[in-house]
Amino acid sequence: MGEEDPKKPEPAGPSTAAKTIEEHDDPVKEDKESVPNGNAQRTFLNPFAQPPQVRDPSVEKSSWDSIDKGAALEQLENEKKLALIKAWEENEKAKADNRAYKRLSAVGSWEKSKKAAVELQLKKFEEKWEKKKAEYEERIKNKVADINMKAEEKRAIIEAQRGEDFLKVEETAGKFRAAGFIPRKFLSCFG
Repeated sequence: MGEEDPKKPEPAGPSTAAKTIEEHDDPVKEDKESVPNGNAQRTFLNPFAQPPQVRDPSVEKSSWDSIDKGAALEQLENEKKLALIKAWEENEKAKADNRAYKRLSAVGSWEKSKKAAVELQLKKFEEKWEKKKAEYEERIKNKVADINMKAEEKRAIIEAQRGEDFLKVEETAGKFRAAGFIPRKFLSCFG
C-alpha cells in the first residue's frame, strides 16, 4: 500500500497524494452518479488494488507516454491493416502473374501445335505437289520424247522420199540423155 515502484514517477503534491491514499484506504466508496431512477449507487473497490498513478507534467515522460495510447494503438492497427493489405495485394499480384504465365504457356503450346500441324499440312501438300509435278514432268518428257520420235520418223520418211525422188529424177534424166529429148516441164515456161 505505502510502497511505490521505483520506476513510477513521484506524485506532484501533498493534496493529490492524500487524495489517492484516502481513496485507497476507504474500502467502500459512494459514487454520486445519478442513475435513471434517481438513487445513488454504491461501488465496492478492491482494498488490495494498486492506487491510481498521478503523473507529474514536470517529470520527463518516455516516448510511449508522450504519445496518446489510443492514437498509438490506432496507428498500430492502421499499420497492421496496411501491412495485411499490402501482403494481400502482393499475393493477388503473384496469383495474377501465375495465371498469366499459365495462360501464356498454354497460348505458346497451342501456337506451337498449330504451327506444327500447318507445317505438316504444308509438307504433305508439297509432297503431293512434288509427286504431281514429277508425274506431270514425266508426262511432259514422254510427250516430248514421243514428239521427237515422230519427228525423227517423219524426217526419215522425208529423207527416204527425197532419196527416191533423186533416184527417179536420175532415172528420168538418164532416159532423156539416152533419147536426147528435152523435158517439157523444165522448158514449159519458155515456150
